[in-house]
Amino acid sequence: MTAQPEAAGVTFADRAHRVRERILQMGATEHGAHIGGSLSCTDVLLHLYTEVMRLRPAEPEWDGRDRFVLSKGHAAPALYAVLAEVGVIEPAELETYTQEGSRLAGHPLRRLPGVEFPTGSLGHGLSLGAGVALAMRRLGRDSRAFVLMGDGELQEGSVWEAAMLASHQRLDNLVAVVDRNGLQITGDTEDCVSLEPLADRWRSFGWNAVEVDGHDHAALRAVFDALPDASGRPTVVIARTVKGRGVALFEGKKKSHSVQLTPRLYQRAKAGLRAGRKS
Repeated sequence: MTAQPEAAGVTFADRAHRVRERILQMGATEHGAHIGGSLSCTDVLLHLYTEVMRLRPAEPEWDGRDRFVLSKGHAAPALYAVLAEVGVIEPAELETYTQEGSRLAGHPLRRLPGVEFPTGSLGHGLSLGAGVALAMRRLGRDSRAFVLMGDGELQEGSVWEAAMLASHQRLDNLVAVVDRNGLQITGDTEDCVSLEPLADRWRSFGWNAVEVDGHDHAALRAVFDALPDASGRPTVVIARTVKGRGVALFEGKKKSHSVQLTPRLYQRAKAGLRAGRKS
């Protein structure tokens, strides 16, 4: 049982568009937001929450739930918008983003329903996910652990320590998703520390690795419907995405990493999002 399905007449594209609109709204607040990486992982995150993970939106602490870790914690606006979209939190709460006393901080906090761990220090999320997957297995539960990672954080050694542990323990209830948009705060990932051939690197650590267009809903469905891997290995889904997806002003540009949208820039971004939706 997953989160709320699409309402009659409302498509996945409609919902993804609404999530992106809300991300821009959060980017227009006083402290801005990590817009580029939030927009790039929107489709993957929404697909996980609406079609893949076993959840009860009205009962976020349900024991039988799948666990989700947002390792790239700076993409919190995408997570918050998706939690609102599927009914875990009220959409009106998004208006409190980064305000004093809000549950919606710049990085996820445990006090928010739907957040399993506070994250933000990059490179640690996969270890958390591996620990959860191992615990679920030892408890005899069939819950899975999903970890959404940024590609820049794959330069952290802790990621590969967790990858070795997960394959050694044969954690086939662990799924890592890499938001492979090719950019980090300092520029192109390949110019900082080369990651390619990325799928082969994961396979050399004993993982089942698949690649997919992270903005193609049908392709995402085909990949996740095929899980878990029959060989007993953990799986990594390398989602090829575009930083700033949906807003031409930001697409494929490192400047979209963290942005405080002025009123004028916000209107330009919204107009670009609407234009892209119609094309």
